[in-house]
Amino acid sequence: MRFPKFLVPALGLLAACSQSTPEQSAATHSETMADTAANMPAPSSAPKAAPAPAPDTVAADTPATADTLAATPALAPPAADSARTQSVADFLAGLPPAPGTAPAALAAQPAWQAFAKDQDKSWVKYRATHTSRMDSWARTELDSVRQATTTLFYPFSGPDFLNAYTLFPGARTYVLFGLEPVGSVPSPANLENLALLPAVKKSLWSVLNFSFFRTNDMAVDLKSVNLDGAVPLLMLFAARTGHQVEAVRPVQLDAQGQLHAVTDTTRAPGSKTIAGTELTLRAPDGRPQTLYYFSADLSDWKLGTKDAPLKYVRSLGPLTTYVKSATYLMHKSYFSKIRNLVLARSNYLLQDDSGIAMRYFPKATWQFTYYGTYKRPINLFAKQYQPELTTAYHDSLRRVRPLPFGTGYNWRQTDSNLLLAKRRTPLAP
Repeated sequence: MRFPKFLVPALGLLAACSQSTPEQSAATHSETMADTAANMPAPSSAPKAAPAPAPDTVAADTPATADTLAATPALAPPAADSARTQSVADFLAGLPPAPGTAPAALAAQPAWQAFAKDQDKSWVKYRATHTSRMDSWARTELDSVRQATTTLFYPFSGPDFLNAYTLFPGARTYVLFGLEPVGSVPSPANLENLALLPAVKKSLWSVLNFSFFRTNDMAVDLKSVNLDGAVPLLMLFAARTGHQVEAVRPVQLDAQGQLHAVTDTTRAPGSKTIAGTELTLRAPDGRPQTLYYFSADLSDWKLGTKDAPLKYVRSLGPLTTYVKSATYLMHKSYFSKIRNLVLARSNYLLQDDSGIAMRYFPKATWQFTYYGTYKRPINLFAKQYQPELTTAYHDSLRRVRPLPFGTGYNWRQTDSNLLLAKRRTPLAP
Protein backbone atom coordinates (compact mmCIF):
# COMPACT_ATOMS: atom_id res chain seq x y z
CA MET A 1 0.00 0.00 0.00
CA ARG A 2 1.35 0.96 0.41
CA PHE A 3 4.62 6.42 -3.11
CA PRO A 4 1.50 5.81 -1.93
CA LYS A 5 0.00 8.08 0.81
CA PHE A 6 -3.52 7.05 0.73
CA LEU A 7 -3.51 3.65 -0.59
CA VAL A 8 -0.72 1.21 -0.93
CA PRO A 9 1.67 -1.25 -0.68
CA ALA A 10 3.80 0.17 1.86
CA LEU A 11 4.73 3.65 2.79
CA GLY A 12 7.75 5.23 4.02
CA LEU A 13 9.64 5.88 7.12
CA LEU A 14 8.73 7.43 10.37
CA ALA A 15 10.70 7.75 13.47
CA ALA A 16 13.04 6.10 15.84
CA CYS A 17 12.42 3.98 18.87
CA SER A 18 12.17 5.67 22.25
CA GLN A 19 15.66 4.52 23.27
CA SER A 20 17.18 5.77 20.03
CA THR A 21 20.70 5.54 18.74
CA PRO A 22 22.25 8.63 17.11
CA GLU A 23 21.39 7.11 13.72
CA GLN A 24 17.77 6.66 14.76
CA SER A 25 17.45 10.11 16.30
CA ALA A 26 18.68 11.74 13.13
CA ALA A 27 16.24 9.69 11.08
CA THR A 28 13.37 10.74 13.31
CA HIS A 29 13.82 14.38 12.40
CA SER A 30 14.79 13.98 8.76
CA GLU A 31 12.70 11.16 7.40
CA THR A 32 9.09 10.14 8.03
CA MET A 33 6.75 7.68 6.37
CA ALA A 34 4.88 10.56 4.80
CA ASP A 35 8.15 12.06 3.54
CA THR A 36 9.01 8.84 1.74
CA ALA A 37 5.61 8.76 0.13
CA ALA A 38 5.92 12.38 -0.97
CA ASN A 39 9.36 11.80 -2.49
CA MET A 40 8.31 8.76 -4.50
CA PRO A 41 8.55 9.64 -8.20
CA ALA A 42 5.63 8.88 -10.44
CA PRO A 43 6.13 6.18 -13.09
CA SER A 44 6.60 7.63 -16.53
CA SER A 45 3.29 8.65 -18.09
CA ALA A 46 1.51 8.73 -14.74
CA PRO A 47 -1.27 11.35 -14.70
CA LYS A 48 -0.84 14.37 -12.48
CA ALA A 49 -3.11 14.90 -9.48
CA ALA A 50 -4.42 18.34 -8.61
CA PRO A 51 -3.91 19.38 -4.97
CA ALA A 52 -6.87 19.30 -2.62
CA PRO A 53 -7.20 19.90 1.10
CA ALA A 54 -7.29 16.85 3.37
CA PRO A 55 -10.29 16.69 5.70
CA ASP A 56 -9.81 16.80 9.45
CA THR A 57 -10.05 13.57 11.42
CA VAL A 58 -12.46 13.20 14.30
CA ALA A 59 -11.63 10.96 17.25
CA ALA A 60 -12.99 8.86 20.10
CA ASP A 61 -12.07 5.49 21.46
CA THR A 62 -14.72 3.67 23.44
CA PRO A 63 -15.54 0.14 22.23
CA ALA A 64 -19.22 -0.41 21.58
CA THR A 65 -18.98 -3.83 23.15
CA ALA A 66 -16.62 -5.58 25.51
CA ASP A 67 -16.91 -8.83 23.62
CA THR A 68 -13.86 -9.57 21.52
CA LEU A 69 -14.45 -10.65 17.96
CA ALA A 70 -12.31 -13.70 18.55
CA ALA A 71 -14.79 -14.86 21.17
CA THR A 72 -17.90 -13.57 19.41
CA PRO A 73 -18.06 -14.36 15.70
CA ALA A 74 -19.69 -11.81 13.43
CA LEU A 75 -23.44 -12.19 13.22
CA ALA A 76 -24.90 -12.71 9.77
CA PRO A 77 -26.08 -9.31 8.54
CA PRO A 78 -29.67 -8.81 7.43
CA ALA A 79 -30.11 -9.68 3.76
CA ALA A 80 -30.94 -6.09 2.82
CA ASP A 81 -27.76 -4.75 4.45
CA SER A 82 -25.68 -7.43 2.78
CA ALA A 83 -27.21 -6.65 -0.60
CA ARG A 84 -26.58 -2.93 -0.17
CA THR A 85 -22.97 -3.48 0.87
CA GLN A 86 -22.34 -5.69 -2.14
CA SER A 87 -24.09 -3.24 -4.46
CA VAL A 88 -21.82 -0.41 -3.25
CA ALA A 89 -18.74 -2.58 -3.84
CA ASP A 90 -19.96 -3.45 -7.33
CA PHE A 91 -20.73 0.19 -8.13
CA LEU A 92 -17.20 1.30 -7.16
CA ALA A 93 -15.69 -1.58 -9.14
CA GLY A 94 -17.62 -0.84 -12.31
CA LEU A 95 -19.69 -4.01 -11.99
CA PRO A 96 -23.52 -4.08 -12.26
CA PRO A 97 -25.09 -3.57 -8.80
CA ALA A 98 -27.99 -5.79 -7.76
CA PRO A 99 -31.34 -4.65 -9.23
CA GLY A 100 -33.51 -2.69 -6.86
CA THR A 101 -30.65 -1.18 -4.87
CA ALA A 102 -29.85 2.54 -4.82
CA PRO A 103 -26.48 2.02 -6.56
CA ALA A 104 -28.30 0.18 -9.36
CA ALA A 105 -30.31 3.31 -10.13
CA LEU A 106 -27.12 5.37 -10.26
CA ALA A 107 -25.52 2.76 -12.49
CA ALA A 108 -28.16 3.40 -15.13
CA GLN A 109 -26.67 6.82 -15.75
CA PRO A 110 -24.43 7.32 -18.83
CA ALA A 111 -21.45 8.45 -16.72
CA TRP A 112 -21.39 5.17 -14.78
CA GLN A 113 -21.93 3.13 -17.94
CA ALA A 114 -18.87 4.77 -19.53
CA PHE A 115 -16.90 4.25 -16.33
CA ALA A 116 -17.86 0.56 -16.19
CA LYS A 117 -16.88 -0.01 -19.80
CA ASP A 118 -13.51 1.62 -19.26
CA GLN A 119 -12.90 -0.35 -16.06
CA ASP A 120 -13.75 -3.63 -17.74
CA LYS A 121 -11.09 -2.94 -20.37
CA SER A 122 -8.51 -2.02 -17.75
CA TRP A 123 -9.18 -5.09 -15.64
CA VAL A 124 -9.11 -7.42 -18.65
CA LYS A 125 -5.65 -6.07 -19.44
CA TYR A 126 -4.53 -6.34 -15.81
CA ARG A 127 -5.71 -9.93 -15.57
CA ALA A 128 -3.81 -10.83 -18.73
CA THR A 129 -0.56 -9.16 -17.70
CA HIS A 130 -0.65 -9.75 -13.95
CA THR A 131 -3.26 -11.75 -12.07
CA SER A 132 -3.53 -14.65 -14.53
CA ARG A 133 0.25 -14.95 -14.67
CA MET A 134 0.57 -14.55 -10.92
CA ASP A 135 -1.99 -17.25 -10.22
CA SER A 136 -0.46 -19.65 -12.74
CA TRP A 137 2.99 -19.07 -11.24
CA ALA A 138 1.74 -19.44 -7.68
CA ARG A 139 -0.10 -22.69 -8.45
CA THR A 140 3.29 -24.24 -9.14
CA GLU A 141 5.79 -22.29 -7.06
CA LEU A 142 3.61 -21.63 -4.00
CA ASP A 143 1.47 -24.76 -4.02
CA SER A 144 2.67 -26.09 -0.65
CA VAL A 145 2.73 -22.58 0.80
CA ARG A 146 -0.86 -21.99 -0.25
CA GLN A 147 -1.95 -25.25 1.32
CA ALA A 148 -0.25 -24.35 4.59
CA THR A 149 -1.56 -20.76 4.71
CA THR A 150 -4.44 -20.17 7.09
CA THR A 151 -3.59 -16.56 7.97
CA LEU A 152 -1.83 -14.20 5.57
CA PHE A 153 -0.06 -11.27 7.23
CA TYR A 154 0.68 -8.30 4.96
CA PRO A 155 2.41 -5.40 6.76
CA PHE A 156 2.91 -2.06 4.95
CA SER A 157 0.17 -3.13 2.55
CA GLY A 158 -2.23 -0.26 2.44
CA PRO A 159 -5.54 -1.71 1.22
CA ASP A 160 -3.85 -4.01 -1.31
CA PHE A 161 -6.19 -6.99 -1.03
CA LEU A 162 -5.81 -7.50 -4.78
CA ASN A 163 -2.27 -8.93 -4.73
CA ALA A 164 -2.76 -10.71 -1.41
CA TYR A 165 -5.75 -12.66 -2.69
CA THR A 166 -4.25 -13.35 -6.11
CA LEU A 167 -1.20 -15.04 -4.62
CA PHE A 168 -2.92 -16.65 -1.61
CA PRO A 169 -6.58 -17.25 -2.52
CA GLY A 170 -7.04 -20.08 -0.03
CA ALA A 171 -6.30 -18.18 3.18
CA ARG A 172 -9.14 -18.00 5.69
CA THR A 173 -7.96 -14.71 7.18
CA TYR A 174 -6.08 -11.75 5.69
CA VAL A 175 -4.49 -9.24 8.08
CA LEU A 176 -3.32 -6.00 6.44
CA PHE A 177 -1.60 -3.02 8.07
CA GLY A 178 -0.99 0.41 6.58
CA LEU A 179 -0.91 4.10 7.43
CA GLU A 180 -4.01 4.92 5.41
CA PRO A 181 -7.07 5.78 7.54
CA VAL A 182 -9.62 2.99 7.86
CA GLY A 183 -12.56 4.75 6.28
CA SER A 184 -16.14 3.56 5.89
CA VAL A 185 -18.71 2.31 3.39
CA PRO A 186 -19.53 5.24 1.06
CA SER A 187 -22.85 6.93 1.72
CA PRO A 188 -25.48 7.45 -0.99
CA ALA A 189 -24.40 11.10 -1.18
CA ASN A 190 -20.81 10.01 -1.86
CA LEU A 191 -21.95 7.71 -4.67
CA GLU A 192 -23.99 10.51 -6.26
CA ASN A 193 -20.99 12.85 -6.41
CA LEU A 194 -20.23 13.46 -10.09
CA ALA A 195 -16.50 13.66 -9.33
CA LEU A 196 -16.42 10.19 -7.77
CA LEU A 197 -16.00 8.00 -10.84
CA PRO A 198 -13.17 10.03 -12.44
CA ALA A 199 -11.37 10.06 -9.08
CA VAL A 200 -11.64 6.28 -8.70
CA LYS A 201 -10.44 5.75 -12.27
CA LYS A 202 -7.48 8.06 -11.81
CA SER A 203 -6.53 6.54 -8.50
CA LEU A 204 -6.52 3.00 -9.89
CA TRP A 205 -4.43 3.96 -12.90
CA SER A 206 -1.10 3.28 -11.22
CA VAL A 207 -1.93 -0.14 -9.77
CA LEU A 208 -3.46 -1.36 -13.02
CA ASN A 209 -0.45 -0.23 -15.03
CA PHE A 210 2.46 -0.68 -12.65
CA SER A 211 1.21 -3.08 -9.92
CA PHE A 212 1.62 -0.57 -7.07
CA PHE A 213 -0.38 2.36 -5.76
CA ARG A 214 0.66 6.00 -5.73
CA THR A 215 -1.06 6.91 -2.53
CA ASN A 216 -0.07 10.55 -2.69
CA ASP A 217 -2.28 10.84 -5.75
CA MET A 218 -5.01 8.73 -4.19
CA ALA A 219 -5.07 10.91 -1.08
CA VAL A 220 -5.90 13.86 -3.27
CA ASP A 221 -8.26 12.09 -5.65
CA LEU A 222 -10.34 10.08 -3.22
CA LYS A 223 -10.44 12.42 -0.25
CA SER A 224 -11.62 15.13 -2.59
CA VAL A 225 -14.80 13.08 -3.13
CA ASN A 226 -15.13 12.07 0.53
CA LEU A 227 -13.93 8.49 0.25
CA ASP A 228 -12.39 8.55 3.67
CA GLY A 229 -9.90 5.70 3.77
CA ALA A 230 -9.12 2.11 2.88
CA VAL A 231 -12.59 0.57 3.15
CA PRO A 232 -13.97 1.68 -0.25
CA LEU A 233 -10.86 0.32 -1.99
CA LEU A 234 -10.95 -2.95 -0.09
CA MET A 235 -14.57 -3.34 -1.18
CA LEU A 236 -13.68 -2.52 -4.77
CA PHE A 237 -10.88 -5.12 -4.89
CA ALA A 238 -13.07 -7.71 -3.20
CA ALA A 239 -15.71 -7.21 -5.89
CA ARG A 240 -13.18 -7.38 -8.71
CA THR A 241 -11.72 -10.62 -7.33
CA GLY A 242 -15.17 -12.22 -7.45
CA HIS A 243 -16.05 -11.98 -3.74
CA GLN A 244 -19.39 -11.31 -2.17
CA VAL A 245 -18.99 -8.58 0.44
CA GLU A 246 -21.41 -9.72 3.11
CA ALA A 247 -20.61 -7.18 5.83
CA VAL A 248 -18.23 -4.37 6.70
CA ARG A 249 -17.88 -3.26 10.30
CA PRO A 250 -15.43 -1.17 12.33
CA VAL A 251 -13.15 -2.97 14.79
CA GLN A 252 -10.42 -1.94 17.16
CA LEU A 253 -7.38 -3.41 18.88
CA ASP A 254 -7.22 -2.45 22.53
CA ALA A 255 -3.92 -1.79 24.33
CA GLN A 256 -3.52 -5.53 24.98
CA GLY A 257 -3.96 -6.40 21.32
CA GLN A 258 -7.48 -7.80 21.79
CA LEU A 259 -9.96 -7.35 18.94
CA HIS A 260 -13.28 -5.60 19.65
CA ALA A 261 -16.30 -4.45 17.69
CA VAL A 262 -16.78 -0.66 17.86
CA THR A 263 -19.27 1.90 16.65
CA ASP A 264 -16.69 3.72 14.52
CA THR A 265 -12.94 3.79 13.87
CA THR A 266 -12.08 7.21 15.27
CA ARG A 267 -10.17 7.48 18.53
CA ALA A 268 -9.07 10.07 21.05
CA PRO A 269 -5.59 11.62 20.87
CA GLY A 270 -3.18 9.63 23.00
CA SER A 271 -5.27 6.49 22.85
CA LYS A 272 -3.35 3.22 22.61
CA THR A 273 -6.08 1.59 20.56
CA ILE A 274 -5.64 0.74 16.88
CA ALA A 275 -8.47 1.41 14.45
CA GLY A 276 -9.45 -1.25 11.95
CA THR A 277 -12.15 -2.78 9.81
CA GLU A 278 -13.48 -6.29 9.30
CA LEU A 279 -14.84 -7.38 5.93
CA THR A 280 -16.82 -10.60 5.93
CA LEU A 281 -16.39 -12.10 2.48
CA ARG A 282 -17.61 -15.06 0.48
CA ALA A 283 -14.97 -16.29 -1.98
CA PRO A 284 -15.88 -17.17 -5.57
CA ASP A 285 -15.99 -20.86 -4.61
CA GLY A 286 -18.29 -20.16 -1.67
CA ARG A 287 -15.73 -20.36 1.14
CA PRO A 288 -16.03 -17.80 3.96
CA GLN A 289 -13.06 -15.48 4.31
CA THR A 290 -12.34 -12.57 6.64
CA LEU A 291 -10.27 -9.52 5.77
CA TYR A 292 -8.91 -7.17 8.44
CA TYR A 293 -7.25 -3.86 7.79
CA PHE A 294 -5.64 -1.83 10.59
CA SER A 295 -4.32 1.72 10.41
CA ALA A 296 -1.06 1.79 12.37
CA ASP A 297 2.48 3.11 12.31
CA LEU A 298 4.81 0.11 12.64
CA SER A 299 7.99 2.01 13.44
CA ASP A 300 9.84 1.12 16.65
CA TRP A 301 9.13 4.60 17.96
CA LYS A 302 5.35 4.14 17.74
CA LEU A 303 5.34 0.48 18.74
CA GLY A 304 7.34 1.39 21.83
CA THR A 305 4.26 3.11 23.26
CA LYS A 306 1.52 1.51 21.18
CA ASP A 307 2.36 -2.17 20.77
CA ALA A 308 -1.15 -3.56 20.22
CA PRO A 309 -0.26 -4.59 16.64
CA LEU A 310 2.61 -6.75 17.89
CA LYS A 311 0.47 -8.39 20.56
CA TYR A 312 -2.35 -9.05 18.13
CA VAL A 313 -0.19 -10.58 15.41
CA ARG A 314 1.59 -12.81 17.92
CA SER A 315 -1.81 -14.26 18.85
CA LEU A 316 -2.58 -15.36 15.29
CA GLY A 317 -0.44 -18.51 15.23
CA PRO A 318 2.11 -19.38 12.53
CA LEU A 319 1.91 -16.97 9.63
CA THR A 320 2.58 -16.71 5.96
CA THR A 321 3.86 -13.15 5.49
CA TYR A 322 3.80 -11.21 2.22
CA VAL A 323 5.73 -7.96 1.70
CA LYS A 324 5.82 -5.86 -1.46
CA SER A 325 6.66 -2.23 -2.25
CA ALA A 326 7.44 -1.65 1.43
CA THR A 327 9.87 1.26 0.89
CA TYR A 328 12.67 -0.81 2.49
CA LEU A 329 11.39 0.00 5.97
CA MET A 330 12.51 -3.28 7.51
CA HIS A 331 16.05 -2.65 6.25
CA LYS A 332 16.18 0.12 8.87
CA SER A 333 17.35 -0.28 12.45
CA TYR A 334 14.28 1.60 13.68
CA PHE A 335 11.82 -0.92 12.22
CA SER A 336 13.34 -3.81 14.17
CA LYS A 337 10.23 -4.72 16.18
CA ILE A 338 8.04 -5.54 13.19
CA ARG A 339 10.98 -7.20 11.40
CA ASN A 340 11.70 -9.43 14.39
CA LEU A 341 8.02 -10.30 14.69
CA VAL A 342 7.86 -11.42 11.06
CA LEU A 343 11.00 -13.54 11.45
CA ALA A 344 9.77 -15.06 14.72
CA ARG A 345 6.18 -15.87 13.72
CA SER A 346 6.35 -16.77 10.01
CA ASN A 347 6.73 -20.20 8.50
CA TYR A 348 6.89 -18.63 5.04
CA LEU A 349 7.81 -15.17 3.82
CA LEU A 350 7.25 -14.04 0.23
CA GLN A 351 8.79 -10.62 -0.47
CA ASP A 352 10.45 -8.43 -3.01
CA ASP A 353 13.77 -6.80 -2.16
CA SER A 354 11.98 -3.95 -0.32
CA GLY A 355 11.09 -6.36 2.51
CA ILE A 356 13.54 -7.72 5.08
CA ALA A 357 17.21 -7.33 4.13
CA MET A 358 19.09 -10.62 3.72
CA ARG A 359 21.51 -9.76 6.53
CA TYR A 360 18.73 -10.18 9.10
CA PHE A 361 17.81 -13.77 8.18
CA PRO A 362 19.48 -16.42 10.37
CA LYS A 363 20.75 -18.69 7.60
CA ALA A 364 20.46 -21.83 9.72
CA THR A 365 16.73 -21.14 10.17
CA TRP A 366 15.68 -20.35 6.61
CA GLN A 367 16.03 -21.73 3.12
CA PHE A 368 15.59 -19.46 0.11
CA THR A 369 14.25 -19.65 -3.42
CA TYR A 370 14.96 -16.69 -5.71
CA TYR A 371 12.76 -15.55 -8.59
CA GLY A 372 13.14 -13.03 -11.37
CA THR A 373 15.95 -10.49 -11.60
CA TYR A 374 17.79 -8.47 -9.00
CA LYS A 375 19.72 -5.45 -10.20
CA ARG A 376 19.47 -2.35 -8.03
CA PRO A 377 16.66 -0.50 -6.24
CA ILE A 378 15.21 2.54 -7.96
CA ASN A 379 17.18 5.74 -7.38
CA LEU A 380 15.12 6.88 -4.39
CA PHE A 381 16.22 3.74 -2.51
CA ALA A 382 19.71 3.36 -3.98
CA LYS A 383 21.25 3.06 -0.50
CA GLN A 384 19.32 -0.16 0.06
CA TYR A 385 21.26 -2.09 -2.58
CA GLN A 386 22.16 -5.59 -1.31
CA PRO A 387 25.39 -7.10 -2.66
CA GLU A 388 24.37 -10.36 -0.98
CA LEU A 389 21.32 -10.57 -3.22
CA THR A 390 23.42 -9.91 -6.31
CA THR A 391 25.67 -12.81 -5.29
CA ALA A 392 22.67 -15.08 -4.74
CA TYR A 393 21.17 -14.17 -8.11
CA HIS A 394 24.45 -15.13 -9.84
CA ASP A 395 24.96 -18.41 -7.99
CA SER A 396 25.48 -21.04 -10.68
CA LEU A 397 24.73 -23.87 -8.24
CA ARG A 398 21.30 -22.55 -7.23
CA ARG A 399 19.62 -21.35 -10.38
CA VAL A 400 17.23 -18.44 -10.07
CA ARG A 401 13.72 -19.36 -11.12
CA PRO A 402 11.70 -17.29 -13.61
CA LEU A 403 9.12 -14.71 -12.57
CA PRO A 404 6.56 -14.26 -15.38
CA PHE A 405 5.06 -10.97 -14.17
CA GLY A 406 6.19 -7.56 -12.96
CA THR A 407 5.87 -6.50 -9.34
CA GLY A 408 7.14 -3.87 -6.92
CA TYR A 409 9.01 -0.66 -7.62
CA ASN A 410 11.04 -2.22 -10.43
CA TRP A 411 7.69 -3.00 -11.99
CA ARG A 412 8.79 -4.26 -15.40
CA GLN A 413 8.79 -8.04 -15.67
CA THR A 414 12.43 -8.07 -16.77
CA ASP A 415 13.47 -6.13 -13.64
CA SER A 416 11.26 -7.63 -10.89
CA ASN A 417 12.19 -10.03 -8.14
CA LEU A 418 10.61 -12.13 -5.42
CA LEU A 419 12.18 -14.19 -2.66
CA LEU A 420 10.47 -17.12 -0.95
CA ALA A 421 11.93 -17.79 2.49
CA LYS A 422 10.82 -21.06 4.11
CA ARG A 423 11.47 -21.92 7.74
CA ARG A 424 13.48 -25.15 7.89
CA THR A 425 11.62 -26.35 11.00
CA PRO A 426 8.01 -25.12 10.90
CA LEU A 427 6.46 -23.49 13.92
CA ALA A 428 3.79 -25.59 15.60
CA PRO A 429 0.18 -24.29 15.39
